[in-house]
Amino acid sequence: MTFESIDALQAALAQHAYIADRSLTTAIYLALKLNKPLLLEGEAGVGKTEIAKTLARMQERHLIRLQCYEGLDVNTTIYEWNYARQMIAIRMSEAQGSKVENIFGPEFLIKRPLLQAIEESAVAPPVLLIDEIDRADEEFEAFLLELLSDWQISIPEIGTIRAAVPPTVIITSNRTREIHDALKRRCLFYWVDYPSLEKELEIVRARVPGAGERLSRQVVLFVQELRRMDLYKLPGVAETLDWVTALVALDATELTQGVVEDTLGAILKFQDDIAQVRGKQVNELLKRAAMV
Repeated sequence: MTFESIDALQAALAQHAYIADRSLTTAIYLALKLNKPLLLEGEAGVGKTEIAKTLARMQERHLIRLQCYEGLDVNTTIYEWNYARQMIAIRMSEAQGSKVENIFGPEFLIKRPLLQAIEESAVAPPVLLIDEIDRADEEFEAFLLELLSDWQISIPEIGTIRAAVPPTVIITSNRTREIHDALKRRCLFYWVDYPSLEKELEIVRARVPGAGERLSRQVVLFVQELRRMDLYKLPGVAETLDWVTALVALDATELTQGVVEDTLGAILKFQDDIAQVRGKQVNELLKRAAMV
């Protein structure tokens, strides 16, 4: 699916409940138009990963997700051989007194996300999400740099596999460390910030339509005030949505001190933060947000 304009893309995102401002929509539009990877940086929970998921749904394309962590290697990102199946094939051949078959054929290959993305491009280019690349080692960044340039993988026993059409690539980073400049040069870049009050309210309306207008506005006001505090981990949009969903499940129609204190675990994930907010601070936040 192609989009005629930035406005058309923005409308399509909104139809799939992703509220994006024009600057973010422009970055996504250019990534699709130029077929370049899009590197999204920002705090956890601001909607970076959701962009890839939404693009896959919008375009009815397969989403392939590579979750990064320290120690990623070829076996976990590209391919590995199915040793158990190879051993079974060898033993069956020996038992039948026949020649051992080629145990390094495609049927013995376990395809990991990057190889899947290249192979599937022959049918329909997937959306490849490389999530939280800042958690991976610099060695993986170097390999990824080569892959993004050539879009091919060499398997000694089989040969070189090339992408017919490169997949749409979304790379996310929570910026726990700096990404190498060489990788950034291969990508379009966009910083995804915490949303404004009105944008976050739009997101809540789109994602949790069952929440009343009063409750939705109160929650967003409260979370916006929380982000002004000196907390260890500020709540992201994901936490806002989790909180609204939890409150709807409790049949809450508005925020009160009791309701807030009972559900703080939906938006704050560290005990020190909860202890700092609980009690008088909750009442103060409600007042500052003009809710009592």
